[in-house]
Amino acid sequence: MAPHRKGRPLKPIKSYRNPKFINSKEARELRILAEYLEPKSRLETEGVEDTIVFFGSARFAQGSPWYEAARALSFRLTQWSKELDPAGQRRFVVCTGGGPGIMEAANRGASEAQGRNVGLSISLPHEEGVNKYVTRELAFHFHYFFMRKFWLAYMAKAVIVFPGGFGTLDELFEVLTLVQTQRMTKRMPIVLFGTEYWSEIINFDALVRHGTIAAEDVNLVYRTDSVEDAGEWLIQQLATHALGQPGAML
Repeated sequence: MAPHRKGRPLKPIKSYRNPKFINSKEARELRILAEYLEPKSRLETEGVEDTIVFFGSARFAQGSPWYEAARALSFRLTQWSKELDPAGQRRFVVCTGGGPGIMEAANRGASEAQGRNVGLSISLPHEEGVNKYVTRELAFHFHYFFMRKFWLAYMAKAVIVFPGGFGTLDELFEVLTLVQTQRMTKRMPIVLFGTEYWSEIINFDALVRHGTIAAEDVNLVYRTDSVEDAGEWLIQQLATHALGQPGAML
């Protein structure tokens, strides 16, 4: 016979409120699912239909040419997207990885244009948190890199890639792979900003010469050094191919 308990009845903790369980390997699937469902719910609540994603180094500080170019381009694109105002829906919202450098510059440009913008930050050993220009309601923090990359690609209707290191190259080549293999069926304008940098870092012509990509794959990217040119080209691409197709898609 079980011993008689005196005092208040025992109230076991619910599984989903149990930190030991939620943070265990057995609950990994729940954590992954949470990083899909919670951003989805919040983006829908905030009316964000789709995004323009900026990639680039976290190491470029305010005042550097790349920082100021990203800031100006984001400002221009946000002004244009605000003019659309499709029944209160937020189209082509600037989105970044939420960190410093190019990410901060793009979020800042959108904020200065009085537009809402998204930051998808990631847990890192020496993280600085989400930069101060990200719209508070649209600041996300991820544990899993692949879930963060899913949201960057899933919501995007255009991608702008500024000079960057390993992370930027990883993000660029993932998008290029999805487009090249047609696993991404939506049209995806990709701008490589900084022709000298990208010509030195990625030799597309050599890839064609060695037969590892097709000649037409080189045309998956648009290269420029001009904020005005990048803005005009992206607006033309989005107005022609994406304006009538709101919503996230791959």
